[in-house]
Amino acid sequence: MADSIKKTQTSPKKKPAKKPELKDKAPAKAKKEKKPVPVSAPEVKATPKQDKLFENLLRSTRQYISGKNFQPSTFKELREKLAIPKQHFDLFREILKSLVAEGVALVEKQRYHCKKVRDDVVSGVLSVHPRGFAFLQPEKHFGMEQDIFIPKHLTLDAVHGDTVEVLINRLAISEKGPEGRIVTILQRGRSHLAGIVNRIDHEHKAWVFAPLLGPTRPVYVEDEEGNSLTVGDRVILAVKKWGEKETPTICTLKEKMGHITDPSCDIPAAIEEFEIRDHFPIQAIEEAQKFGKQVSASDIAGRADFREVETFTIDPTTAKDFDDALSLSKNKKGHYQLMVHIADVSHYVEPGTALDLEANQRCNSTYFPGRCVPMLPSVLSDNLCSLRANVNRLTVTVVIELDKVGNVVKYEIVKSVIRSAKRFSYEEAKEVLDGKKRSKHAPTLHLMVELCKLLKKQRYVRGSIEFSLSELMVVVDENGMPTGTKRIEYDVTHQLVEEFMLKANEIVAIHLHKQGKEVAYRVHDQPAAENIREFVQICHAFGLKIANEPEPSDFQKMFDSISDNPISEYLANAYIRKMRLAVYSEENIGHYGLSLQHYCHFTSPIRRYIDLVIHRSIFQAGYTSEELSKITTQCSEQERKSSRAEQSVVLLKKLRWLDSIKKEDPFKEYDAVITKIKNFGIYFEAMDVMVEGFLHISNIGQDYYIYDEHKMQLRGQRNGEIYRVGDKLSVLLLEVNYVMLETRWDIIRDREITHQERVRQLMKESNFPKKSHNNRKDERRRGKKGHKKGFR
Repeated sequence: MADSIKKTQTSPKKKPAKKPELKDKAPAKAKKEKKPVPVSAPEVKATPKQDKLFENLLRSTRQYISGKNFQPSTFKELREKLAIPKQHFDLFREILKSLVAEGVALVEKQRYHCKKVRDDVVSGVLSVHPRGFAFLQPEKHFGMEQDIFIPKHLTLDAVHGDTVEVLINRLAISEKGPEGRIVTILQRGRSHLAGIVNRIDHEHKAWVFAPLLGPTRPVYVEDEEGNSLTVGDRVILAVKKWGEKETPTICTLKEKMGHITDPSCDIPAAIEEFEIRDHFPIQAIEEAQKFGKQVSASDIAGRADFREVETFTIDPTTAKDFDDALSLSKNKKGHYQLMVHIADVSHYVEPGTALDLEANQRCNSTYFPGRCVPMLPSVLSDNLCSLRANVNRLTVTVVIELDKVGNVVKYEIVKSVIRSAKRFSYEEAKEVLDGKKRSKHAPTLHLMVELCKLLKKQRYVRGSIEFSLSELMVVVDENGMPTGTKRIEYDVTHQLVEEFMLKANEIVAIHLHKQGKEVAYRVHDQPAAENIREFVQICHAFGLKIANEPEPSDFQKMFDSISDNPISEYLANAYIRKMRLAVYSEENIGHYGLSLQHYCHFTSPIRRYIDLVIHRSIFQAGYTSEELSKITTQCSEQERKSSRAEQSVVLLKKLRWLDSIKKEDPFKEYDAVITKIKNFGIYFEAMDVMVEGFLHISNIGQDYYIYDEHKMQLRGQRNGEIYRVGDKLSVLLLEVNYVMLETRWDIIRDREITHQERVRQLMKESNFPKKSHNNRKDERRRGKKGHKKGFR
């Protein structure tokens, strides 16, 4: 389009022809100072009335397109907005062609844009945060490195996954990056919604809460076939008409999946809601089955044979797909000989096959409590590609020689075959290291710990941050009902596997870079200075000492100092939220979190497509920059989608577990830590289950509370009671709302109160508010007033 415009502007100027009768023909080349005139046969004359009409319509259309609030529109949308009569459609088409030739407008994807602001308009796929604001990663050809932040009130009616156009506000660029507003929804990212019926109105019509849209965007179900829906039904809906801020989204019922009280529906509902591919095409399954169940002699031929080398795997107890195995020894120089063996998935999944096309669509495996949705069929992911013990397996091995302080002396990357001698769980390996269990592999495990400490020391020196956090896992039964929680400690066995995988990933990235090949990097951009300041403020509110302008090493020292403190997990998550997202990209900007210039993902090809791409790049011709751009964008988006799906199910399982505890012990006390103070209330983390709770300011005490944003505290005006970030609370769970994924809590103040008195107090407010606390505009307004005057 740019070329055609240039040609139009530089072609020889013609004398204006007389205005003809109106026909659908190309516009003339217009002079800059004069109005454009359609080119047509000179012998046809236009009437003075038509001249006047053309000039008036041209002027009003130019003004409309050049206006501040103009949004890119199709021909149909423009003629409707300008109320063009049907008899003047042809004239209006000529007007638009003239404005394009004049340089006022341009056409892209059948939409007319205002040329003078077109440089400020970018397009891409929208990523919407659960709190309503959004980010747009502009398409590659716009050349923008930063994502564009879009405030909640400027998202139009776009939803996550939509392809949109955003007008950048050049006056609103902050340290967080550029800001903008959505002006056009080019393409909807989906045609269906998943949700839960949360209301049946007086006309027996069903209204649905769709998590994708949030609590303020109502969804109405047109029940044409008389399907009876009840509150709590989990439904899949076909979107008939997308709503706007003041109108509901109208849908028809596609499928009823069960009721919210049934935990077996949690994962199927998330799969539908987040559009996770769950069923493999028959052709892909048949391709996987053709490889058989054992490695053939012909497959082994020509590979480096490491079957006699001591090798074992260390993985979670529940793991079925073992991507990596390890070998380690010392040579006569005292140097470490580390071998990182990775499953050779590229041997089985070749480009262009049905297996490859499906893996490319999935991009990664998705892990739910008690269930995995794999990237590859189980005959490969759980068997032939999985590095099981005592069987031959095809691998790609990174052989690394490191000196006495952990520096890489040399390396080699080879196609290989191994025979793992042992499948360790993390727990079993730790028992061997602690001397609680005997194993012939104990010397090698201790040697691995020795090398791990050297590599960790190097990471600290270069400024990489390691949290060493435990992980709270929800344990579920065969029906999906949570039976408890289990805390997985990030002990030395996890750390040594992590260090060896990081080193292999780094070496492979450097290797491909030196070969001059295009690389699908794992990159992590530097955080905005404002975000660092906000996190430092949170640390100070918790009473932690850290510099106002800290170096990465300062963060590491702080996290080390609170490793045994319950708040460490919250602060680590808060720190991660303040960082930019790590993504895949063909453009290398380095990895801030790891303090590495070259880094990629190579060690998990069974569960990540990008790793498979890296394997192919090592031994084959590789990919073009354009191909990698498409792959990295898709893999980054799918990774975020899987993460959201996983987190939604984990949260629901935690709420089910809390609810089951409440039924057995209605007055169980939970230890909590205040994590955020707002003018309208207190956010806290219930430490036993790591669930966020909220207390509205009207429920925290009988006083007027003054909000101090700088100190992150609420102070009672009469009794001086203060609530600060970092303070510990004892809280009581009042109610669980599965539909909105919310909880209601109370502070335990008087421990002498009887159970009967407590029940009477709590039952005064037995129902959830109609709106989430995040959307109580009236309460927010009260909070702003309270900042100055205080209120109850």
